[in-house]
Amino acid sequence: MFEEAQYFAPVTADDDGSLKVHLGADHPGFADPDYRARRDALATLANNWTPGTPAPYADYTADEHEVWRVVSEALVTKHRSYACREFLDGKESLALPIDHIPQLAEVSEWLAPLTGFRYQPAAGLVPLREFYGSLADKAFWSTQYVRHHSVPLYTPEPDVLHEVVGHGNTLANPRFTALYELAGQASRRVRSADALEFVSKVFWFTLEFGVLWEQSELKAYGAGILSSPGEIEAFRGMTIRPLDIGEMGSMTYDITDYQNVLYVADSFSQLEDVVGTFWAECTDDSIAALMERHPAHT
Repeated sequence: MFEEAQYFAPVTADDDGSLKVHLGADHPGFADPDYRARRDALATLANNWTPGTPAPYADYTADEHEVWRVVSEALVTKHRSYACREFLDGKESLALPIDHIPQLAEVSEWLAPLTGFRYQPAAGLVPLREFYGSLADKAFWSTQYVRHHSVPLYTPEPDVLHEVVGHGNTLANPRFTALYELAGQASRRVRSADALEFVSKVFWFTLEFGVLWEQSELKAYGAGILSSPGEIEAFRGMTIRPLDIGEMGSMTYDITDYQNVLYVADSFSQLEDVVGTFWAECTDDSIAALMERHPAHT
């Protein structure tokens, strides 16, 4: 997606067809040559994938499986306390392993009878329209790499933990996937770059960092919150604003830190009514009118 894509390290191709991932100097894995070689190999693996076939097998290392285990175990009790009912229902249905990283092809097989969604491997940044357009076809682009083992509870970019623990559990629930599909359809309907960015920002503040009221408790449903052991503990202390399409689509924010402004739905049903209806009906003209009434702000 648009803002999430800013996290991705640039990827370039060598003459032999292999890819190189360019990590920033502040990335936890920057000074680790083994990690950098691993990132290059996984990016090349994804790049060689043939559309229409299962995601390629990634031979994960013991260190990578251990990172998955540490984060997954840390999230077990946090999800029970902070995740909304729909996410927990999806998590129960999908039953992801805690002790090892599942293959994207495996997760796709598990999702098939639940919602029909499947994973496609991404080497790095996927063009905005391609990323969103795939959602309309029940396909989700996912990275296969794992955050650096030195800081398992932190990642400066969306890794396989974010894509599968965060998004996978939502992709297992049909109420969620109906919203993903509507976002994908909206991205294909709009034509201007501004309208597409607006659609992506609404996605960011909902399916990535959305919160809602459930039996008088503030719960999270956004994959960005629910895949972060730190952010899931912090979101209730952020500035909470009512659900507002115009404001969300015009909001600017810092993607390198916890989101300090969140938008709350009164219920999952309100999320479906407000955000689902927006994605189902939005056009370039309707978005332009919203942008005119809501200048870009922080």
